[in-house]
Amino acid sequence: MIKVILSHLGPYRRASFLTPFFSALEVVMEVLLPFITAAIIDQGISAGNLSAVFGYGALMLVCSMLSLMSGFLAGKYAAHASSGLACRLRDGMYENIQSFSFSNIDKFSPAGLVTRMTTDVTNVQNAFQMIIRIAVRAPFMLICSLFMCIWINARLSLVFAVAIVFLGGILALIMTRTSKIFDVVFRRYDDLNASVQENVSAIRVVKAYVREDYEKERFNGAAQNLYRLFVKAEGILAFNNPVMMLAIYGCMIAISWFGAHFIVSGSMTTGELTSMFTYIMSILMSLMMLSMIFVMVTMSAASAHRIVEVLQEKPDLRNPEVPLKTVADGSIDFNHVSFSYQKDAKKAALSDIDIHIRSGETIGIIGGTGCGKSTLANLISRLYDVTGGELLVGGKNVKDYDMEALRDQVAVVLQKNVLFSGTILENLRWGRADATPEECREACRQACADEFIERFPEKYDTRIDQGGANVSGGQKQRLCIARALLKKPKILILDDSTSAVDTATDAKIRKAFAESIPGTTKLIIAQRISSVQDADRILVLEGGRVNGFDTHERLLQNNEIYREIYETQTKGGGDFDEKTGGEA
Repeated sequence: MIKVILSHLGPYRRASFLTPFFSALEVVMEVLLPFITAAIIDQGISAGNLSAVFGYGALMLVCSMLSLMSGFLAGKYAAHASSGLACRLRDGMYENIQSFSFSNIDKFSPAGLVTRMTTDVTNVQNAFQMIIRIAVRAPFMLICSLFMCIWINARLSLVFAVAIVFLGGILALIMTRTSKIFDVVFRRYDDLNASVQENVSAIRVVKAYVREDYEKERFNGAAQNLYRLFVKAEGILAFNNPVMMLAIYGCMIAISWFGAHFIVSGSMTTGELTSMFTYIMSILMSLMMLSMIFVMVTMSAASAHRIVEVLQEKPDLRNPEVPLKTVADGSIDFNHVSFSYQKDAKKAALSDIDIHIRSGETIGIIGGTGCGKSTLANLISRLYDVTGGELLVGGKNVKDYDMEALRDQVAVVLQKNVLFSGTILENLRWGRADATPEECREACRQACADEFIERFPEKYDTRIDQGGANVSGGQKQRLCIARALLKKPKILILDDSTSAVDTATDAKIRKAFAESIPGTTKLIIAQRISSVQDADRILVLEGGRVNGFDTHERLLQNNEIYREIYETQTKGGGDFDEKTGGEA
């Protein structure tokens, strides 16, 4: 885990090495100061030697300036290295997430990924900064101060050995108890973020159903759960300071008692005892800093583990060693294809799909909710891999293609349309980055989006809010269709993407498809018969299986499910039952 985190230091390795160097130099200078102070007292003041006072005073000033400069440089390089590590960790996680297949993304919730890239990375950043600076400074200060104490009086230094053993045992007990709690705490952060994300994204629904109080209680429950865990962890950590104070004052009392006896007996000078008190504080402050580092490392260890999970997640889908870069045409062949979202699933999402679509055909896909329509579409652009059978596009297995080359020739307008913050023109150019304004206007004309865009004061420069919040559902769908058309794909998949437009506009869009992209294979997934009845052939799915695949006229004659759907929608025969495919 540590190796994976540190591998992202990159150009910040130099700063990571310079920080401990300057921290160590700062400690050396600080350790020399009490020793020089003792010399000033014993050799200067007590002996009445003024030149020794000035000489050692000048040396003390030089050491102080060097300590100050070293501390400044150590802080500067520590901030540079820790911030750089955090930046590269976020970049690495985000880059790896972009390579995930849908099955990889399903393992991590969106709220969980946000927590890992924000809170968890910040915890690791703070811990790393403390490690490269304080974790070097504190042990080095402890060792140097202890050495100087032994140099001054070895017998009196045994007091520190007792204090160190005592503190070490207490810190080990505290770390063991709190590390398990922090593992749970950061998982609860995911629940809290998920609650906020879901509420904000669905705020219109919350207000429409007057569920504000329910959402408040739900969020308060998640916040209270997090509060209780933090209180429990902090309650254990609270023992840290009292234990440290007990050790500090105990050492001071012991040193004062035994030191006074040594001075009376003549085995120790007043200057030496004065410097011993300074070293006592240095040693015990070092122990306190080490305890703080242990607390921070305990917290960040759980965060580091969550970060590494994302960094080491391998995409389930990979390109072949020698991938095909060109898709010959828009033909699609499902050769007895089966698919399950989970390997141990009892029921497959798709079973034995055996259909063959010619390039340039318009295929309608219809069926009840959950019958596998969207799943079938996702397999074509290899967002998931089939678990059985073989899927061919352009006469070649989709697994033989370079994934970017394949997806560049398959334009998908998803059921949940997504627009990004920016202008309408910038959103359209997601389809093709180098599209000219005229090409964008033509794509919008084909998608019947030009009629509402021209009514905006700024037309194509109109800004779209995050998620397309300032346009209607039908407008959003038409913009997404225009964006897909700009790709000039060999295969166009419309996943229920005209459900929010009226039937007249739907007909205009289908007519534009027939005229402007006759060579493109078009798959139209819809709930309305009117959206697919003019297709060359219509696929009827039921329970993940093919129930019918023929023209509109023949399906009316030979397919009971299709006929019942048609009669329900055209003659008002009753409510459609998604389980049976007929009337309720």
